[in-house]
Amino acid sequence: MTDPSPALDGRVAIVTGAGRGMGRAIATLLASEGAAVAVVDVDESAAASVAETIGAAGGRAIACVADVSRADAVARAVDRTTRELGTVDILVNNAGVLRPGPLERITEAEWDLVVDVTLKGAFLFIQAVAPIMRAQRRGRIVNIASMAGRATSTLGGAHYTAAKAGMLGLSRHAARELAAAGINVNAVSPGIIDTDMVRSNTSPDRLDQVIRTIPFKRLGLPQEVAQLVLFLVSDASAYITGAAVDIHGGEMIIQ
Repeated sequence: MTDPSPALDGRVAIVTGAGRGMGRAIATLLASEGAAVAVVDVDESAAASVAETIGAAGGRAIACVADVSRADAVARAVDRTTRELGTVDILVNNAGVLRPGPLERITEAEWDLVVDVTLKGAFLFIQAVAPIMRAQRRGRIVNIASMAGRATSTLGGAHYTAAKAGMLGLSRHAARELAAAGINVNAVSPGIIDTDMVRSNTSPDRLDQVIRTIPFKRLGLPQEVAQLVLFLVSDASAYITGAAVDIHGGEMIIQ
């Protein structure tokens, strides 16, 4: 018997915030399954590093430097993706900003940063790729939300909770509008994942305290989130849309 084709053979994916953490894991896994990937990140060297890693493993990738909160930057990233990779079949909105602190101390500028990168960025990319996906009558969009959007953030502030709650609402609404065009839109809601962003915003003592409250007694891994995203962008999820899939190690189980 011959080996089956990779799950995403011939597809083109955009992954935002793909320079590190969950975004990097998602981009490299999709590439390993046959997708050509546009690695989008505000950090040029991080984006280039991921694209080079994918290329060295035999995949195809381009590095796109973009501030996802700016419509002009989003348009350039999507245009470059279609010119160099051919189309857009998959969009993973992963870019986000985590900031801790009580709501009384959140400045207007910090609120705008967290909400604009996380929520506005996802909206702008969906808006930019929707005509492409409509024209080809297919597409997969996955928004990386958070358990914070269903409850409150354990490590972030009110702006993070609000932005992630908005991601869930955006996902449901986009799913309803785009279903008739054959476009699936879903959200993934991770618990606390072991990333540089989490560790750089949390003291070791606080992180240990949080881990003790998780039934599995560990943080989630970026690769575990990536595997869930892979399922949601593959043909295996053809009848799933408007869903928010949790991945939290039991953290939100109601006792």
